Amino acid sequence: MQPVLDVVLPVFAILAAGWAAGRFGPFKQSAAGVLNDFVYWIAFPALIFRAMATAPLSTTFDLPFLAAYSAGVFGAFAISYIVGLLVFRARPAALAFQAMCVVFANTGYMGVPLLPVAFGDEALLPALILTVYNAAFLVALFVVLVELDLRAADPPLKVLGGVLRATFLNPLVLAALAGAAWSASGWGLPSPIRTFCKILGAAAAPAALVAMGLFMVGKPIRAGLGEVGWLVFLKLLVQPALVAWIALGPLALGSLQARSVILSAALPTGSLVFVLAYRYGLYVERSTSVILISTVLSGFTLSALLLLLGTG
Repeated sequence: MQPVLDVVLPVFAILAAGWAAGRFGPFKQSAAGVLNDFVYWIAFPALIFRAMATAPLSTTFDLPFLAAYSAGVFGAFAISYIVGLLVFRARPAALAFQAMCVVFANTGYMGVPLLPVAFGDEALLPALILTVYNAAFLVALFVVLVELDLRAADPPLKVLGGVLRATFLNPLVLAALAGAAWSASGWGLPSPIRTFCKILGAAAAPAALVAMGLFMVGKPIRAGLGEVGWLVFLKLLVQPALVAWIALGPLALGSLQARSVILSAALPTGSLVFVLAYRYGLYVERSTSVILISTVLSGFTLSALLLLLGTG
């Protein structure tokens, strides 16, 4: 359990520090918006660009590995969306954020340090591949889904143009596309640019977590607990179960790949969900609760999963 606690406790502590700074310290709640803008426009794009630019495309597009992970993503996505439509009756953009809470794992801030500790240095590459997958593909997918709902009243051609413009001008999507283009060029990333992106990227997750903590001040975490609990259940148990079924069954991945993809699917919800939700002003409280509760509970679920999968 110690490897899990080593990455879970700092995440929770940073969140708590943000809450304490807003509740007892000098920060006003409006600081959450400033921090979120920094993360959205500067820090996360730097992190995403560096991850894409330094990863060879041949290793990034490991199709059997990505197919196993995608099976869990789209299986959990479908369950979340259908139940949300029938039970929670939210607007489509909110349903998209519900699904994002379920499928967007914290691969960057928790997976990258945890997988090498659990399975050896070779597990770093699978963690990085899924971090790129989340940043380049899932972000773009959910931006499209949200924009389609927000622009639904416009004429079809205007909807299409608006969605494409919003998607491809999104700083997170732009960073992923620019990084992929740089990687495809074969050029090495110059040391000053690499260092610039590394320093800024390192600030992304902590700043997002502090912003979440600030946002939580005065907001009851018990609000919508049934809905939040359902999404946490899908994230921590259903998604990794689907991935395990595909990885160990039809695709029969090798031991390292199978264990890496299953553990990655079992990671809690990533802070980028809050960043996007806050940016759109939709589903912010619920996404914050899902991130917090899934992170706390993952200390137990990930530890149990490591006992099943083994380490080393």
